This record gives sequence, C-alpha cells and structure tokens, in this order.
Amino acid sequence: MNVRAVADLSPAERHALFERDAGIEAVRGDVEGIVDRVREEGDVAVREFAEEFDGVAVGNLDITDEAARAHAELEDANDPVLDAVREAADNVRAFHERQRPEDWREEFEGRELGRRFRPIDRAGVYVPGGAAAYPSSALMGVVPAVVAGVDHVAVATPPADDPNPVTLAAIHEAGADAVYQVGGAQAIAALAYGTETVTTVGKIVGPGNKWVTAAKSVVQGDVGIDFLAGPSEVLVLADATADPEFVGAELLAQAEHDPNASVVAVTDDADLAAAVAEAVEAGVDERERAETIRAALENDASGVLHARSMSEAVLFAEEYAAEHLSIMADDEEALLDRISNAGSVFLGPHSPVAAGDYAAGPNHVLPTNGGAKRYGGLSVDTFLRSSTVQRLDRESLSDVADVVTTLAEAEGLEAHAESVRKRFE
Repeated sequence: MNVRAVADLSPAERHALFERDAGIEAVRGDVEGIVDRVREEGDVAVREFAEEFDGVAVGNLDITDEAARAHAELEDANDPVLDAVREAADNVRAFHERQRPEDWREEFEGRELGRRFRPIDRAGVYVPGGAAAYPSSALMGVVPAVVAGVDHVAVATPPADDPNPVTLAAIHEAGADAVYQVGGAQAIAALAYGTETVTTVGKIVGPGNKWVTAAKSVVQGDVGIDFLAGPSEVLVLADATADPEFVGAELLAQAEHDPNASVVAVTDDADLAAAVAEAVEAGVDERERAETIRAALENDASGVLHARSMSEAVLFAEEYAAEHLSIMADDEEALLDRISNAGSVFLGPHSPVAAGDYAAGPNHVLPTNGGAKRYGGLSVDTFLRSSTVQRLDRESLSDVADVVTTLAEAEGLEAHAESVRKRFE
C-alpha cells in the first residue's frame, strides 16, 4: 500500500474515500423485477430464483425444524463450536438487555405525561449464507429482537444443498421462531409481502450483498428496515505509539470480507504510516483470502494516510464516519471525545474489531457509507416503538387553555379551539 498525504488528496481521491458506494443503483432495476414476481407468485417465484441464483432445488422453504435438529446434533456431539455460539449469544444478550428502556410517567405542572415502549409484532432477520457460514450474523440480528420482546422473529438465509449446521444452530440458539431457506432479493420480498410459506413481517434487518440491500430499499415504506448497508469498512486512527503490526492486522481483517471493502489507516506519524503499509504488504500473502484482500487494498476507498497533525486526522475520521473506528493512541479517550461519527468504536491495542464481530457483546450490524453521521447500528431500539401518554385534569387543562385556543385559531382550526372551550362551559 502506498502512503498518501491527507492534505494532498485530489478531489477524485477524496470522493472515493468519502462517497463510498454500496452499488445498489446498478442492480435496482433487476431487483424490482424480482420483488414484483415474488409479490405476485409467492413460493413459485422463490423456488425458481433459488435454482437460478443459488443453484439449489428447494423443497421445503420452512426449515425451522432442521435448525432445531442441527442444534441438537451439535449438542449431542459436545461440539465446542456450540459452546462458542452459546458464549457469544450470552455476551450479545447481556449487552442488549442493558439497552431496554423503561416506561415512565411524570408530572409537569399538573399535567401527567409519559412515554412507553412496545416491541413490533413481527420482525424478519436476513442472515447471509449459502456456501459460507455466518452464525455471528444470526446472533446479532435475532438476539436484540428477542430481547426487545418481538412476538415472532423469522430468519431468511440462502439455501444450500447442505445448509451449514453451525449457522442453523446459532439461529435456533438465538431464539428465532421461524427459519426459511431463501436468500437474496427474493428473501427480502418474501419477508415483506409474504408467500404461501413465508409470513410477512413488519420490519426487516440484517446485512447482505448489494442485491439484498437494493431489495430493502425497494420494499422500504411497505415495511420498516434497519438501514441500507454497503461493504465492510474500517478506519484506524493511530499516533506514533501504535504498533504497526496491530494496525496492519485490522486492515487485513476487514479487507478479507469483500473486494469492495474499504480499509483505511490515518496517522500523524510518517514513520508509523510507512511501517503500517509495509506490515500490510508483508501480511497479504499469508492470509487464506489473499486474493480478496488484495482487491480490497487496491480499492480507491482504501489506503494509508499521513496527516499533518492528529487534529487533521480527527477531522478526517469525522468526515469518514467509519462503520468500525479503531483508535490506537497514547490517549484514546481524548481522541474519542472529539469524534461523534462512528458506527462502533474500538479503543486501544487489544480491542480488535473481530472481538466485536463475534463475542464482545455490541452489535456488528452497523451503518456504512457515512451513515454513522445520521443513525446508529442495530439495537434493541430497532425493534421498539414508542408512544406518549398524557393525562390532564380540569385545572391543568385550564393552565394551557389560552395557549391552545390562541394557537389553534391562528392556524385557522376553530374546532380545535372549541374542543377545549367545551370543557369549561
């Protein structure tokens, strides 16, 4: 990797770094066709798309029982991977239980006002899969929905001739109520509009490729979604005290996700920048997914950057608004205090992003493409609705009556004003 100076970045280079594209517009037209067919033809379309896109002839779309069996078989075999799934689930559950808000009522000058929280009735979680296994995504999507109290949590995961037993076991361990073997845009359409087998949900969450993300953008409005996420990304903010091997390891780890992943390190120390670039280059060929990593490193949105000062580096990090922000510096807390825009922050040399991906507890479904400037990651809040509660007695209504009637009449809504006056006739 070449080291570039932040101050010398061209407009095109800055655009590539700050305007990261999820690629959904390129496939939106095709996705709209898939969504329409699933909406009109149901299971028939889902099965046809499974054979066309996944190369799998799907029999039963509902594999809830198969997930339970996979869990039982791992348990009977005392498989250590199930122990890992359980420990990760416990950590994720404990963190998300801390997020649950409490209903409240208080008196405001005689007016009894409050707020209450209720879960949505039905949620759909997309768990990437097919030939690969993503048990961590199952935990991150299902557990917060269960903690929130969602009545029915359905999971859609791509079909395979031999579905991955660990992913299925994780879905069961997390507490999903239904599991469907359907992937891609057709899965999002099935969850949004329902089929003969798949029951419609009120909100769809979870990561996926550009086809999945485009489908979420198409159905948004008919159902709720979490957000539109693109390829994985990491920004490491480091000073001269950082270990270049640790910084390089973070870049390599995120780069193995996807050729379109964005991996960036920014530092005010020229020697560290050069050492990080060297560490990354030295480590690529040692990794099993070297080809994918190399492609991501060559991405225009990836690189090692040298800032003139840590203030310039912090400004860069704020504008970048990373999905994963790793801070390795002499005073990480001081730098964190200056940064608002980040999906999840990893402080210090012993907080690798991988810990958060799997087992630390916080959710790994996070905003990308600068979305952290506008919203946060998946949480219990994602599955909750809030409503306000108001109780006024005659005296407290009298206290605000003149304000209400004056403003109502100013807006030309005479009946509003009269609805208050009626109480005092």
